[in-house]
Amino acid sequence: MGRTATKFFVTAAGIGAALLGVPLALADTLSDLRARGPEQEIVYFVLPDRFANGDPRNDRGGLKGGPLQTGYDPTSRAFYHGGDLKGLTAKLDYIQGLGATAIWLAPIFKNKPVQGAKGQESAGYHGYWVTDFTTVDPHFGSDADFKALVDAAHGRGMKVYMDIIANHTADVIQYMESPTGAASYRSKADYPWSRRGGAAGEPINAGFAGDRDGAAANWAKLTDPSFAYTPVVPKGEDKIKVPAWLNDPIYYHNRGDTDWKGESSQYGDFVGLDDLATEDPRVVEGFIAIYRGWIDRFGIDGYRIDTARHVNPEFWRAFIPAIRAYAAAKGIPNFHVFGEVATDAYDPALLASWTRNAAFPAVLDFAFMRAAVDAASGKTGTDMLGRLGEDDALYEGGKSAALQLPTFLGNHDAGRFAFFLRQANPGMSAEEELARDILGHAMLLTLRGVPTLYYGDEQGFAGTGNDQQARQDMFASHVAEYNVDRLVGTASTTATDNFRTDHPLYRAIAHLAKIRRDTPALSRGATLLRASSDKPGIFAVSRIDPDTGREIVVAFNTSAAPLSGHIAVDPASGGFTSLAGACPAAAQAPGSLSLSLPAFGYAVCAAHP
Repeated sequence: MGRTATKFFVTAAGIGAALLGVPLALADTLSDLRARGPEQEIVYFVLPDRFANGDPRNDRGGLKGGPLQTGYDPTSRAFYHGGDLKGLTAKLDYIQGLGATAIWLAPIFKNKPVQGAKGQESAGYHGYWVTDFTTVDPHFGSDADFKALVDAAHGRGMKVYMDIIANHTADVIQYMESPTGAASYRSKADYPWSRRGGAAGEPINAGFAGDRDGAAANWAKLTDPSFAYTPVVPKGEDKIKVPAWLNDPIYYHNRGDTDWKGESSQYGDFVGLDDLATEDPRVVEGFIAIYRGWIDRFGIDGYRIDTARHVNPEFWRAFIPAIRAYAAAKGIPNFHVFGEVATDAYDPALLASWTRNAAFPAVLDFAFMRAAVDAASGKTGTDMLGRLGEDDALYEGGKSAALQLPTFLGNHDAGRFAFFLRQANPGMSAEEELARDILGHAMLLTLRGVPTLYYGDEQGFAGTGNDQQARQDMFASHVAEYNVDRLVGTASTTATDNFRTDHPLYRAIAHLAKIRRDTPALSRGATLLRASSDKPGIFAVSRIDPDTGREIVVAFNTSAAPLSGHIAVDPASGGFTSLAGACPAAAQAPGSLSLSLPAFGYAVCAAHP
């Protein structure tokens, strides 16, 4: 039941809430929020360090010294800039005004402030170099600040998703055999668990049957971690990780750096990051306990799982059901879990395999990204987008399950959407650039999946590449490289703050987001392909209202010329109302809609009898 302006009665749940000290209005909002399925959300993904600085006192994370000690250097794209949880909380009006109903935060756990070889150091501003999995990094504030953010978001009916890691920790463990440089990967065949330092080495770990046997009794026989390298923990860092069991090298693979291929993709260290032995039942139990704890303490609404494809599927088949069951028992029945299975190719089979083999209810939809970016940029036709609906049958649960896949146009690793547009069209005008940018966001917000907006895209951020080149500051930046970058749709730069609600991209996204929220077919409806081509042109689908069966025709023109044509529709659709763009008032004939779209234009047309 939706919230009403006036309550004429108090439910039993409301009485309970009052007795617990929870305001009735907030309890009602929280109940409605938790009743929403993941497919009903519009997600805003943000790196807290790059968003808003609410408390300059925590910029250095309570540490003393210069950038190499504190991690703080607002002039360098590789170090902390000062954004924090208080700043994010203060900007909830801005995020909600854009139309977002959920916030996904990059990891906020306590990180190793700085790591890397001498002269190549960088900071853990992004959150993926965790030392303490149980508390907020002081650079972002405190646990109390995170609770205030979650409570404030929930009070507005917005969900909060945490970004979590189980694949690795910060780089603490070193190898005796490689004291000054990167350690190359040593395979299980050449360096078996049962020998020290290679197949010809002395016997160790007697009776250990290998990591395919997940029994605790088997893993109790793995007592010596020096099968490939001899792990060494530097003095002063032997107790840096929390929980304490994470400090023991026996719980890591200790095989050297991954080369991103084959076996090393699962067992190797990511550029030195300590790769956890997620096959060990102690590690499985430990991470289930860690991430249950955040649900217990903060009542968050979902987890995005980093580096999911680099962890053995058996870990996820134990972890995910345990976490979702725990959340449900805590009154969060629609706890969303989605994994990162990164690829730059159109490869739904790869993505779907992780929903089948590893029990992920959803994965980040890199296939959508590839298809939508290439279509909106004019790099290809729209045939990949046309394939997407049929390929959805590959996912566990089929096409209905695909409604819960987070879709996106770019992110903090791959790069920003506007950067991809510029790559594909280096000589385009500013007007075309803005039109293509809006077109891509129209696809994101009207096609199937969970639209996931990357912070700053609504302000025209473009960047010059991936990773650090795509992680600009929303508040006034001191990074020279960021500040010379030209933004889309504005003469502003990142040298001043960028929270303009009148930016043409912000306004277009907010308008489309409202249409999506108000139109069940766009979030929960099946998709029927109506038109696509191997060349830029008209792409159209019908989204079917799950309650009424009525169609919403969504059409896009990815070409640089205005186009007209006939779109197949349901013969029962006699008239149409425009939700966006120009829609004919009626079908030209039963089953045929005549549609005209400007260059890079789109239309959303709601059918009625």
